[in-house]
Amino acid sequence: MEFLLFTFVGVVHLLSLSSGKPIYKNDISRRTFQEIREEIASYGDVAKAIIDLAVYGKAQNRSYERLALLVDTVGPRPSGSRSLEKAIQIMYQNLREDGLENVHLEPVKIPHWERGEESAVMLEPRIHRMAILGLGSSIGTPPEGITAEVLVVTSFEELQRRAPEARGKIVVYNQPYVNYSTTVQYRVQGAVEAAKVGALASLIRSVASFSIYSPHTGIQEYQDGVPKIPTACITVEDAEMMSRMASRGNRIVIQLKMGAKNYPDADSFNTVAEIIGSKYPEQVVLVSGHLDSWDVGQGAMDDGGGAFISWEALSLIKDLGLTGQPGVSQQRGNHVCGRGPCLVLGGLMRAPCTASPASNPATWGPGPWEVRCASVLTGLRPKRTLRLVLWTAEEQGGVGAFQYYLLHQANISNYSLVMESDLGTFLPSGLQFTGSDKARAIVEEVMHLLQPVNVTRVFRAGEGTDINFWIQAGVPGASLLDDLYRYFSFHHSHGDTMTAMDPKQMNVAAAVWAVVSYVIADMEEMLPRS
Repeated sequence: MEFLLFTFVGVVHLLSLSSGKPIYKNDISRRTFQEIREEIASYGDVAKAIIDLAVYGKAQNRSYERLALLVDTVGPRPSGSRSLEKAIQIMYQNLREDGLENVHLEPVKIPHWERGEESAVMLEPRIHRMAILGLGSSIGTPPEGITAEVLVVTSFEELQRRAPEARGKIVVYNQPYVNYSTTVQYRVQGAVEAAKVGALASLIRSVASFSIYSPHTGIQEYQDGVPKIPTACITVEDAEMMSRMASRGNRIVIQLKMGAKNYPDADSFNTVAEIIGSKYPEQVVLVSGHLDSWDVGQGAMDDGGGAFISWEALSLIKDLGLTGQPGVSQQRGNHVCGRGPCLVLGGLMRAPCTASPASNPATWGPGPWEVRCASVLTGLRPKRTLRLVLWTAEEQGGVGAFQYYLLHQANISNYSLVMESDLGTFLPSGLQFTGSDKARAIVEEVMHLLQPVNVTRVFRAGEGTDINFWIQAGVPGASLLDDLYRYFSFHHSHGDTMTAMDPKQMNVAAAVWAVVSYVIADMEEMLPRS
C-alpha cells in the first residue's frame, strides 16, 4: 500500500512538472510547502549573482545612466505628444540593440490634452501671482479668464453645507493631506463637486506630502450631466494662506486664465520585449512601468525609474548568461560533476549534472564532453517567458494598459504574476503583493533571497494602475514599495527630474525586480490563485 501511494504521488508530481501549472486538490497543491521552500532556496546562487552584478558589478548605475540619457534627450512625455512617441521609438531601438527577444510595438489610441498658457492672480485682498498647474482633461477658461470671489473649503462635506455660498464663485479646496489614495479624490472629483453647486471653477490644494511652493498636476474626471468647469492645482502654501485669509473674514478675488484644450485621440504604442521561456513559453511573468509622464519636470521618477528598472531586470538576466537555449551544451576542459552548480555559457546551472562518457571525471580527456544538467537547460533561461511592457498613457487612467488587457485577456490563465513599478525607485522597503495566501507565502520565501540587500518584507495590496485589470481578474500582482513621503514630494511636479533620483538606490531596486521576476518565472509551478 505504501509503495502504491508513493507511486501515485510520484506520477502526480511528474504530471505537475509536465504542465508547469499547479496540480490541486481542494485548491491545495499536491507539492508540500517544504518542497516549494527547498526549490526557492536553491536559487540562492542565482540571486547572489544578480545582486552582485546589479549593485557591485559592471551593471551598477546602468539603469540610472540609461534613464538620464532618455529624459535629458526627450524631456517630459505627456500623452498624445511628439516627445512621448519619440521616446517610444528610442526605447524600441534600445531594446532591440540590447538583444532582447520579440521586441515589438502594440498600437493604442490615447488621449491628447495640452494645458496651454495659464495663470492665476489674486486681486483681493492683495495682488499675488499664484503658481498653478491645470489638471489633465480640464477645459480652458474664456480668453479674458474668469474673475470671481473665492470660497475656501476643507472637505466635500463642508462644500455641501455651504452650497448656497458657492454659486458664481471659484471653489478652493484646502483639504489636509492624509495619504495619496485618500486625498487624491479632491483632485479627481473636485471640479465635478464644485460644478454641482454652481461654482465657476475649482482650485485644488496639491496632493503632496511636502511642498516648496510647487503645484502638482494630475488627471481629473468630468461626469456626464454635470457642467464642465476649469480646474487646476495650486500650491499647499497658497491654499493654506487663503484658508487663513477666509477665516479672518477677508474677501478673496482671483482672476484665472487657462488655455487648456482637449484634442482627438492620438496614435501611440505599448512597447514590449521578452526573454522567451525555455519550457513553458506561453506562460508569462510580466514586469512593467510606464513611459508617459506629465508635461512638467522630466518624468524621471514617475515613471522613468520604474520603466528602466523593468528593462534592467531583463538586461541583468541576459548579461549573466541566464538565457541559454534549451538543449545540450558542448564543453571543453576540466569539469567536475556532482560538486555544485555547473558553469555553462557564463551562467549558473543549479541542478547537479550528469555526463557522458559515464565514467570517473578524473579519467576524462580534454573533451568535448556532453554536459547535461537535470533541468536540460544550458544557462538559466527561465522556464516561463519574462515579458517587459512599457505602458503608454498611464497618467490618463491606464489607457494603454487597458487596451493591452483587452488584447491579451484570453490568455489570462497563463499569467503567473504581473508586476509594476510606479511608486518610485528609491531604496525599496519591500514588495507589495496581492494574491492567495499560498502565493503570498511563496513570494515571502522568494524575498528571503534578497537578504544580502536587506529587502525581504512583503506588504499587503500589490497594485498599480496598469496591472489592476489583471489583479481584479484574479492574477497575482506585485508592486515595488519604497519611500512614499519622498515620492509624493516630487510627484507630478516640476521637481520630478534626475536630481530626485539616486543611482545606488536604483541598483538595489533593479536587483529586487530581477530576482523576484526571474525566480517566479523559473519555478516549476505557476503561482497558485485564490
